[in-house]
Amino acid sequence: MEKIILGIDPGTNIMGYGLIKVVDGKAQMMTMGVIDLRKFADGYLKLGHIFERVTGIIDAYLPDEMAIEAPFFGKNVQSMLKLGRAQGTAIAAAIHHGVPIHEYAPMKIKMAITGNGNASKEQVAGMLQRMLKLRTEDMSDFMDATDALGAAYCHYMQMNRPESQVHYRSWKDFVNKNKDKVK
Repeated sequence: MEKIILGIDPGTNIMGYGLIKVVDGKAQMMTMGVIDLRKFADGYLKLGHIFERVTGIIDAYLPDEMAIEAPFFGKNVQSMLKLGRAQGTAIAAAIHHGVPIHEYAPMKIKMAITGNGNASKEQVAGMLQRMLKLRTEDMSDFMDATDALGAAYCHYMQMNRPESQVHYRSWKDFVNKNKDKVK
């Protein structure tokens, strides 16, 4: 079985993307890069460009699923709003193409990749380089690209956890399916 996962690290100036292909349960990087939005002064033009580029990436690589980093809570409400719009635009592109979306908190991605939820971007990039056996020249100059690859890899790791395949309709359903864990 083969699966392609698109990872997105939302941004208002630089948005990262990374794609991994899973073949026979093993992940390998297809590509990673950034969508550079710094040349657009108008926020709405940035959103249009995000939609066009994410749509183009989806058309080119035909991902089966998308993993996107959730916005983190910041002190600046305006920055948070802009970041949410950028994330929403990438999500809209995936929805437009029927690509299922999975959202992960930055801390969860860091924990999945490094074992430390407070890891630096450099530590995440280094672990991804080792786990995916990437050459130095395969690495991006932008940590946004490796963060996006990290979101995709985090989703790959979640796919391979049997407990993540269990879905619950209610707390009662959870208790019934986990009698050995609930007292």
